[in-house]
Amino acid sequence: MGISELIIEHELPYRLWQAPFAEDKFSPVLAHNDLERVRRVLDVGCGPGTNTHHFTGADYLGLDCNAEYIESARRRHGRRFEVADVTSYQVQDNSRFDFILVNSFLHHIDSLDAWRILAHLSHLLTDDGHVHILELVLPEHRSPARLLALMDRGEFPRPLEEWRTMFHRHFEPVVFEPYRLKAFGTTLWNMVYFKGRIKR
Repeated sequence: MGISELIIEHELPYRLWQAPFAEDKFSPVLAHNDLERVRRVLDVGCGPGTNTHHFTGADYLGLDCNAEYIESARRRHGRRFEVADVTSYQVQDNSRFDFILVNSFLHHIDSLDAWRILAHLSHLLTDDGHVHILELVLPEHRSPARLLALMDRGEFPRPLEEWRTMFHRHFEPVVFEPYRLKAFGTTLWNMVYFKGRIKR
């Protein structure tokens, strides 16, 4: 683990690093959904509660394996946060979630575990609910965005079609939308937004 990774593992540097891009990263979710209609939210890999403020009207639960993030999120947001491994997290059928958010989490996970996580999330989703995934895309060609993706502390950025295969394997697609995060006219990160429902 490099110096930059060690710094980002702590809550305040993480928030400062994310702040300029957090809302732009989340914008496809807002464009394709009415969050006022959301009932129960599961925020997987929630960090220090970066996206919690979008769900003030819903029953919200944030999960993360980083205890420092969770402690900070509880202190700052006053919502429900737990230190937990999502692959073993269980709920009763009447407590499943209609909105599961996975924001920039899976590119930290190797493929086998990422497949396991997605398979498990399908069991936590209500029949009328959707999973919402925002992920870092590894561009095919040399560019600042490809360099930043390879430098990211997440070791598993994937090409767009690999994300498509992974998401579609577990969920029926509703939206699959590539987009870009830019600064000063330059694309810094290629992203993808996926919205899916339980396969019938």
